[in-house]
Amino acid sequence: MATQRTNQPPAITPAQDRFIAAWGQMAGAWGISRTMAEAHALLYITGEEMCTDDIMERLQISRGNASMSLRALVDWGIVSRVARRGERREYFAAEQDVWALFRAIVRERMNREVDPLLASLHEVRDLAGRHGAADREAIAAHNKRVDAMIDFFETLEKFGTRFVKRDGRGLKVAVNVLAKLP
Repeated sequence: MATQRTNQPPAITPAQDRFIAAWGQMAGAWGISRTMAEAHALLYITGEEMCTDDIMERLQISRGNASMSLRALVDWGIVSRVARRGERREYFAAEQDVWALFRAIVRERMNREVDPLLASLHEVRDLAGRHGAADREAIAAHNKRVDAMIDFFETLEKFGTRFVKRDGRGLKVAVNVLAKLP
């Protein structure tokens, strides 16, 4: 294993480890891999570029697990690859702007969860209308409930879209407005 090259004072390692553990624990609630969250937490909390070997050593994980987690984090847009002149190894750095980080997470969650759910809800509504006119009342009641759900998720999607604009103003404005509510 590689010897970790870090500019971090050893005294903060326990605090970093606690942050990494907390972030990893939260991952389960968000439906993402614990290792993926821990790799992100490590890169974020140290604020340093790290190679796969350094991440493997610090988190005590396999190369395959580290590689898959880093690839996913890059895909999410919260970790980027960093080229170092004269280095053959690939380095990674976490997004350090917390607002940009959460915008990317919300954007990814919307794409992975809300968009497919909306498509399914539209299919469910359309499917109910195809089965004859004999049960118009039941179909109307069914569609009313489905339409209410569609309306909620479309509103959520519109809010989310404004929330995650690249300039970051939408998220900050929304949080500040919500924070002022009684």
